Amino acid sequence: MMAVPMSRSYDAIVIGGGHNGLTHAAYLARAGRKVLVLERRPVLGGAAVTEEVYPGYKYSVCSYVVSLLRPEIIRELDLPRHGLEILPLDGTFTPMPSGDYLWRMSDHARTRREIYRHSPLDAEAYDEYSKAMADMARFVKPILSMVPPDPLSFDVPGFSRLFAMGRRFQRLSRTAQHNILQLMTMSAVDLLDQWFETDVLKATMSASGIIGTFLGVRSPGTAYVLLHHYMGEIDGVFRSWGFSRGGTGAISMAIAGAAQEAGVEIRTQASIERIKVKDGHTVGVVLEGGDEIDAPVVSSSVDPHRTFLKMVEPGVLDGSFLSEVRRYKLRGSSGKVNLALDGLPEFTAMPGPGAHLRGAISISPSVEYMERAYDQAKYGEFSTHPYIDMVIPSLTDPSIAPPGKHILSCFVQYAPYKLREGTWDEKRDAFGDAVVNTIAQYAPNLKKLILHRQVLTPLDLEREWGLTEGNIFQGELSLEQLFFLRPVPGWARYRSPIRGLYLCGSATHPGGGIMGAPGRLSALELLKDWKRGKVA
Repeated sequence: MMAVPMSRSYDAIVIGGGHNGLTHAAYLARAGRKVLVLERRPVLGGAAVTEEVYPGYKYSVCSYVVSLLRPEIIRELDLPRHGLEILPLDGTFTPMPSGDYLWRMSDHARTRREIYRHSPLDAEAYDEYSKAMADMARFVKPILSMVPPDPLSFDVPGFSRLFAMGRRFQRLSRTAQHNILQLMTMSAVDLLDQWFETDVLKATMSASGIIGTFLGVRSPGTAYVLLHHYMGEIDGVFRSWGFSRGGTGAISMAIAGAAQEAGVEIRTQASIERIKVKDGHTVGVVLEGGDEIDAPVVSSSVDPHRTFLKMVEPGVLDGSFLSEVRRYKLRGSSGKVNLALDGLPEFTAMPGPGAHLRGAISISPSVEYMERAYDQAKYGEFSTHPYIDMVIPSLTDPSIAPPGKHILSCFVQYAPYKLREGTWDEKRDAFGDAVVNTIAQYAPNLKKLILHRQVLTPLDLEREWGLTEGNIFQGELSLEQLFFLRPVPGWARYRSPIRGLYLCGSATHPGGGIMGAPGRLSALELLKDWKRGKVA
């Protein structure tokens, strides 16, 4: 996207052209505000981006599936009219070293029969588990659209919403109340142990509990992260996942289209050197190279470390606040490997093409396997036999690869940002080899199909996409960093100690994923402040 001619003064400047920053800008502009979005990279979208890294192959370079995008954003910004189309992802296929497999499909009855093949008891429990998780998701889901209350202030509206949730909690059955309380403290495996006996089933399901965290499947708190991902929906269907036609960048471009239609100006290759502050109030930004742009409001969609520790001049913010910011945990643990393939991988457990390749493919054969992968990360090593979540989006959306060719997109854990020995620049190829070798144990023809390989380490995610320490959620989804504690206690309502400086990225409530909720909620709060005269 080319830069457009700019005026020199705006009502608001949004730092970062990722999906949250664009969502934030769109809502402000729809309310009549003059808004400028500044994106450091030449391509819009942040981590939700599609790029033709290899000729003819359009990679969803970082984020690769969608489920958490809020339905109210799709509706209010009319994203389908701007090109958004979500294609369903059908189930999860888990190959096993024994040559067997577990294949959970979107069809509940077929999934139940598949689980019965492994354990009749688990098949019986699966219905009850699914209902319990759906009930918990429906109870917790309103929090995703709620501005966190500030327990340190007299926040009447916030506490009235919490009181309403408390009343809803009281109306739940004792079993449901017990499940929710357990969910907030247990590990994903401990939770699943209460329901199931099949190892591969527990391992694959528990994987959702470690995404975006530096935790293992047996670590306390991962049960909530599992629910966080369970709350995704497409067209009102819980736990539905899908691809965006054209790659995840198409989501960002749809939001950008809605924003521009509302009057937002967008400039790419515009890196921020400094946020200008005068007498405790933001007055604009300074770009690298010295260009200055004025605005009484600056909304940052980048993480708190970059915003407060790098973009705000020293001495402006109180030391105690900065100490809290430094304590905010990012701890990247993920990498990404994108492969251009000359054909389809053939899995020993289920040879040939088929519907099992159209969903997610999970390398998570056992709980012990998952925990051993985490053990290596704890000691500063990437996992030589990692957990891998793969998709072949070209099967569902042929437009992203040449005819007969395919893309294999691999999300990988664990890849710790801080290595015990060596650097990521030195170990990038070895990490990529470990991923390919692991998949090849289940799909032996993979190596001869590879035409191009892109390996992204946590360091790459930091350098190129501004994700500090390579954390895909701009901060861990751990219990001490959720709701009114995200990102800093006392400052979870998208505002900051600097008047006119707001946060609108994944580091704020309700967290990461292609969700858009942080951008929308932050914009609504900012518009309230404008209406109340709290912003110049």
